[in-house]
Amino acid sequence: MSKSDQVRVLVILASVRPVRAGDQVLRWWLDATSPVLSSVGARVDVADLRDVRLPMDDEPDAPHQGVYAQEHTRAWSARVAAADAFLVITSEHNHAIPASLKNAFDHLASEWGGKPVAWVGYGNTSSGTRALVSGKQVTTTLGMPSVGPDVLVRLLDWPDGVMVQDPARDEIAVGSLVELVRVARALRPLRVVPVPVHGLPADLVASRAGVGDVDELVALQRCCWVDEAIANDMWTLAPLREGPGAVEDAVRERSVLVVRRGARLVASVQSWPVGDDLWIGRLMVAPDQRGRGVASALLRHVESAAPAGTRRLRLSTGERSEANLALYARQGFVRADGQDGVVRLVKRREARSAVG
Repeated sequence: MSKSDQVRVLVILASVRPVRAGDQVLRWWLDATSPVLSSVGARVDVADLRDVRLPMDDEPDAPHQGVYAQEHTRAWSARVAAADAFLVITSEHNHAIPASLKNAFDHLASEWGGKPVAWVGYGNTSSGTRALVSGKQVTTTLGMPSVGPDVLVRLLDWPDGVMVQDPARDEIAVGSLVELVRVARALRPLRVVPVPVHGLPADLVASRAGVGDVDELVALQRCCWVDEAIANDMWTLAPLREGPGAVEDAVRERSVLVVRRGARLVASVQSWPVGDDLWIGRLMVAPDQRGRGVASALLRHVESAAPAGTRRLRLSTGERSEANLALYARQGFVRADGQDGVVRLVKRREARSAVG
């Protein structure tokens, strides 16, 4: 099974307290389930919220807009968006999930939807049951179906604070993982959430890129940049040389929009903020889809979705890329500087006021 076919399970360790039982629970879950990961077609990424360190509500825009000004939010968004399913390991705080977990959920919106979640709860009297009840109210609202069986760990049964072996609990954990992967794989085709892009032809659909798009992005990138290499006599262009690893990093770290015609990926654009500038890159449209206004629509969308406080849009192209230069001029970009055959362009705009 290829890496892109595997179900990506993000394991979220919820408690951020300096002293916590969650570390032992996490080690147990990883040990109990690791023997079956390969056979069920899953791979695991662990997100310890104590390391993620998300502050409270520091974004100027509401999460449903999907426009993030803070680097920590963009990193969290990319990590969650890349996952196919979630396994939450949570303590119980006052009959509910910890504030750190609620904050992690609330920081984002669309990145969670259509992905299943399984639960491991731990606590004293209730073994974390009440935390799971409160957590499921949140995840259901986010469009995340909970799958079972739930795993419940009773801390009062630990002699001297050490987690004891329990083969029956191991079996429940494995069964929960198997069900989580099964449901995640079934939901994958239904998970694409369209992003409305004004001016895009009706037969094309835009959405946020995921890790599953990487191979197609690499192929489209190489196809589109051959023309640039020929026009500029420059065969060392990065888009022609990048492999799946570099493209996957971009999907995780930047805002990447993809456009499909049916099942085929036909266009894409990336953007990322640097200070009060928004850089635009890897704008590409398949040769047979050019001349339909796709690139113009993507540029207008990137500008309209720019983070609050953005003062300039920046991009670059080859100095002999006449079609690109004409497109950017029509969109209001002007030449800023140039060096080594590369033209850098800029478009100034007024800072957008924060809302809410």
